[in-house]
Amino acid sequence: MSIDRRKALKLMAAASAVALNPASISWARSKATEAIEQGNFVPAFFSDHEHATVRVLVDFIIPADDRSGSATDVGVPEFMDFMMTDQPGSQGWMRGGLAWLDIECRQRFDTSFLDATEAQQVEMLDAIAWPDQADDDMSHGVTFFNRFRDLTSSGFWTTEVGITDLQYTGNRVVPTWTGCPEDAERHVGVFEADD
Repeated sequence: MSIDRRKALKLMAAASAVALNPASISWARSKATEAIEQGNFVPAFFSDHEHATVRVLVDFIIPADDRSGSATDVGVPEFMDFMMTDQPGSQGWMRGGLAWLDIECRQRFDTSFLDATEAQQVEMLDAIAWPDQADDDMSHGVTFFNRFRDLTSSGFWTTEVGITDLQYTGNRVVPTWTGCPEDAERHVGVFEADD
């Protein structure tokens, strides 16, 4: 499916601002995990090209490091596909944004985002990833990337790997509250030692 610039912008603008619903996130996470474990995932929303583009984008946002795997390692693209099928109101901004990204890359580099070199991909993302530094004509891309980054984060940090990466320990019983540790207060600039 080919979308021109005008249609991509129209899709992005017409899409309602659908808030991320915790129940939808939970459902999409469980469906993605199940599909990955069974090895039978087939995108229901994304085209093959879109799915491949999403896989590249999410790993730019959350690459593998010494603490955890990448966004694709934990099934964020699959999670996103389930989110799009569960929240049809989000489909316009996603599809329009991915098309916009390809159109901009073709104008800049004469190739799609997916087929661009890594340096070209980074240049394109740098143009939209920092809202305060982005040119005015990149406003649609900035909006898309902000939403895409939020969805990537939701998909990653709702996994066991993501929760471990956050070092979240869950709710624990504290028999006696002694206040915030002094080193933590110093770290955030709340505590100042008496001189």
